[in-house]
Amino acid sequence: MVTIAGNGMGEYDFSNLDFDISKFDKVICDLNFLEDGKNILKLKYKQAKEYILQNYEKEEILYVVTGSPLFYSAGTIIAKNLPKNKVKIINNTSSKSYLLEKLFISETDVNTISLHGRVDIDLTKFLQNKYTFILCDKSTISRLKTALCYFEANSISTILGYKLGFNEEKIEKIDLLNFDEHLLDLTAPFVLLIKKEFKNKNIISEDIEFETQRGMITKKYKRQLTLQNLDLQANNLLWDIGAGSGSCAIEAFKRYKVKTILFEKNETRIDFIKQNLKNHYVIDTKLLSGEAQVLFQTLKETPQRIFVGGGGIEVIKQLPKLYEILDEKGILLINAITLKHLNLMLTVLNEAKIEYEVYSISLTTYKGKLDLVEPERQLFQIKVNKK
Repeated sequence: MVTIAGNGMGEYDFSNLDFDISKFDKVICDLNFLEDGKNILKLKYKQAKEYILQNYEKEEILYVVTGSPLFYSAGTIIAKNLPKNKVKIINNTSSKSYLLEKLFISETDVNTISLHGRVDIDLTKFLQNKYTFILCDKSTISRLKTALCYFEANSISTILGYKLGFNEEKIEKIDLLNFDEHLLDLTAPFVLLIKKEFKNKNIISEDIEFETQRGMITKKYKRQLTLQNLDLQANNLLWDIGAGSGSCAIEAFKRYKVKTILFEKNETRIDFIKQNLKNHYVIDTKLLSGEAQVLFQTLKETPQRIFVGGGGIEVIKQLPKLYEILDEKGILLINAITLKHLNLMLTVLNEAKIEYEVYSISLTTYKGKLDLVEPERQLFQIKVNKK
């Protein structure tokens, strides 16, 4: 039989356990715990899991985890691998409950993510509610600074919960984006509570909401068709090559909560993109300046979606390389507005024996009282599904 219990907040010891632990054959805990004894095993998670799964039918085992076993805990992972009649969970206070009680904040106003031992931010939860509670490790603050690099300091406010329940406990407001990471020992347990101080803009943007060089924006109706054909999924990584104003990548983030990397070589357009990323509060994005066909070969992250909206002939020549970089079952979508570029794209894809579909899109708009017809330039889209 296995009992999984949380030690609550404070020191790494058993002082918050309100039951007799002497009845257990073995007590298993993390290496950080202060307790010692003949029947106490201090093990790393994988070792603890292996021991429990091998001995739960032979021994009475107590597995003590930090905080609450029901809150981002190894305890629940192990419990799911055991028969229900062979495991019991004893809850305790989590760092989230502890901090929210101190600050008089309702749990309904809070989303929670963990960046403890992780680098990927769940964009469906981060800054989507009034508050975001974050479980942290020593790299978290640096990671958040990168993800929020286009935010102004007054766009968010942040509470640091450091060594909660310990004698050295700190609960204080910090300037996260300018925080000196050398001020504290960030290997100690700490959490962050970020409050969103901005209002979200409309998910579907009008063209006038983007700062842009004339002609360097994918028009609203073309953005809708482009995003639809990209079949975006939350937390995908999208490359936007020849980003122009950044409108496609920005709206992809706002609508689908994807990570984005934008490629642009024109310095004037880069300045516009930076402003647009700030204006629309885009999270976890990178803007790369220079020749895309050189830059994309230096990146380590694998994109699930690639959109080529520009970049010129040299980028077109690299379409097979982009296909190679693209994740399995990913989508490569290419826009062309001239027959010259369309023919070159098809030639390059055919020579590389890459299968594709071509869509020809032509829309007409009407001005005034439907008495002035204004045709738009025809748009060709090439869609490649990597199998």
